Amino acid sequence: MFQMTDKVAVITGSTKGIGRAIAERYAEFGAKVVISSRKADKCEEVAAGIREKGGQAMAIPCHIRHKEQLQNLIDETNAAWGSIDVLVCNAAVNPHFGPLADIPDDALDRTLECNIRSNIWICNMVYPQMAEKGSGSVIIVSSVGGYRGDGALAAYCISKAADFQVARSLAVEWGPANVRINCIAPGLVRTDFARALWENPEIYERTVRNAPLRRIAEPDEIAGAAVYLASDSAGFMTGQTMVIDGGATIAAPRP
Repeated sequence: MFQMTDKVAVITGSTKGIGRAIAERYAEFGAKVVISSRKADKCEEVAAGIREKGGQAMAIPCHIRHKEQLQNLIDETNAAWGSIDVLVCNAAVNPHFGPLADIPDDALDRTLECNIRSNIWICNMVYPQMAEKGSGSVIIVSSVGGYRGDGALAAYCISKAADFQVARSLAVEWGPANVRINCIAPGLVRTDFARALWENPEIYERTVRNAPLRRIAEPDEIAGAAVYLASDSAGFMTGQTMVIDGGATIAAPRP
């Protein structure tokens, strides 16, 4: 039930971290994966690695802030492999570390545009072809930051909370066509994107102290959930958010 044989999957932000782990797992389960991020050489490097292991992958660079590049990502995928079965919206930005009172306008605009508007854009681009064939799965990689206030990551957390509502709203719109959309909300994961957090001894210690599993996640521990949500096993799941945080959000803070 977890097989993805010949399903076409587009994963944004898939040259490293969670996105790369998802792409590699999808390929292992038989999907044709499109590797996408801003830098063409990095995209091709990851795609080549997947092909060397016997998987099917191609590289299409894309900056998610630019609508025409997102449309090109979809169009080139369709031209090469036909209609898209799975979309993973993983690419995101966090240009400001600090309170909302100090955030520059351009940093706020970039956060909201890349983390919210771009997801809506690309979702609307893939929906018609999914609706036409009566199936499809979209996964937005959000964050547990969307569930709570944060004085240092406020703008980022606002954008991640919005992801949950994007999924809920589109689930209602898309459900009659049997097209599903869900979120994954990871806790702290050992990625380059979150390096400033897990390399900070104070933040790291506070995170693992309050998590029942007493550690942070590795990227591949998030990829399994993405395989499930993309597969037929999740056929009756839509508009939901899977929290993968080692239990941090359900545990009382430890002194």
